Parts: sequence; structure tokens; C-alpha cells
Amino acid sequence: MPTTEGELSHEHSQTIAAMVRGELARRRMSRQALADKARISISTLEKALAGRRPFTLATTIRLEEALGRSLGSNAGPVAPQPAALAPEALGAYSRTAAAWLTGEYLTVRPSFEDPQAIFAYHMDIVWDEAASHLVFREKSRLDAAFTQKGSVSLPNQSGQIYLITNESGQFRLAILNRPTIEGELYGLLTTLQAGLGGHLTPASLPLALIPMRHAPAAAPGRLHPDDAAYAACRDRLERISRQGYARFLPVA
Repeated sequence: MPTTEGELSHEHSQTIAAMVRGELARRRMSRQALADKARISISTLEKALAGRRPFTLATTIRLEEALGRSLGSNAGPVAPQPAALAPEALGAYSRTAAAWLTGEYLTVRPSFEDPQAIFAYHMDIVWDEAASHLVFREKSRLDAAFTQKGSVSLPNQSGQIYLITNESGQFRLAILNRPTIEGELYGLLTTLQAGLGGHLTPASLPLALIPMRHAPAAAPGRLHPDDAAYAACRDRLERISRQGYARFLPVA
């Protein structure tokens, strides 16, 4: 029930905060945009979502009007439900809001060893129950020793998708654009290329993730110009710069 001056109880405020964070993640909406739409200050919204101050009845009603759904303004305290939200550091997205990204993908990029070849392998993106966020896991790589896994970040602000590997402070990062109508993801990968004697060189290259239901019938490994799936996979990689999914800037 409301307490002094229309403030809601701590438990009720926590429940509403979880619901609002879930809606923001599902709609990929910024907190500033929600505050503007609800006609409240961003400071009020941020403090309430962080638990530094309780929600008031008036604020909750304005948020309900802005989101077009009930947040329980006319109800007493309810038992908090498992939020199934990713950590704030990964975008605070909900499991439901991120379900569209889960599945198996054919992943293609240029080959480091052969400039004419394309390197192809599979990747799973799934929800990790224990960690409460999406994770990716590469598989079927020709160079199995370099198989990667890591976390998926979906921040509202940029709308990009980040695949992050952090092994003892050593990072590998893929930045991908919003999916096409067929669910394909295009962007770039920044990683370390292994050289002779264990020498590692920073390298960036185009990267495409194609849902298996739309993927060319490519066997994992290196594809060469005479392979049946080569042309289709090369076209996917060329789209990245041709259609502006990423820019590779020359030195002036």
C-alpha cells in the first residue's frame, strides 16, 4: 500500500522497477525517452529504478500511461517475481525481450591465412540461466583450439549487439547491427591474430551471422572460390561495407 505522501513500499517499488526495466529492454527504449514520455525527470526515474528512492503513486500512474500497461498502481505490495534480467553492464535486457536473438548461426568472416578464402563455423546464442543473460558459443571451428565463448550485450542506447569474450582480461569484441528482416547480423570483429612464435597482432575484419534456416549450405572450414557456397557467403561479407553496416576508414 502507499505510505507517506503517496510513496509505495520498498517491496512494491522493487517490483515496479523490475517491470519498468523489462519494458525498457523489450522495447529497446532509453530511460530518457521514457522519462520524457511520462513527463517526469530523468533523475526521478533513475533513482527509483536504482532503489535509491521509492516510487510514488503519481509517478507510477504516469509511467503506466507512457508504457500503455499496468504496473500495479492500484494494487498492494506483490511478491517480487524472478526478473530474468541481464545485468546493467550488459544492457539490462529481459529474457523475453532477447528471445528473438537465440538460435544457431552460420558465422562467416575472411580467412587470416588465405586472402581469397572465407572462414565459416557455427555459433549458438542461448540464455544462460545461472548468469541471467545471453551467451554465445562458437562450435565446428576448423581451428578448434581458438573456439570462443562469451557474453552478449544489448544496450538500449546504441541498438547494437556486442559479443564479448574476456579471458583473464584479454578481450575479443564483435559489434553487430540490428538484424535484417531475415535475422542476419552484420558488423565487424576485433580480435588478435596469432602469428609465428605466439606473436599476436590486433586485427579487425567483417563478420556476418546468418540464421541456419537462411544460411547457404556451407560446410564449416575454409571456403574457396570453387566451393558451392562461396559466392553466397562472399556476398554477405561484401554487404557490410556496401550497405553501410560498418565502415573501414583509410588513412588520409
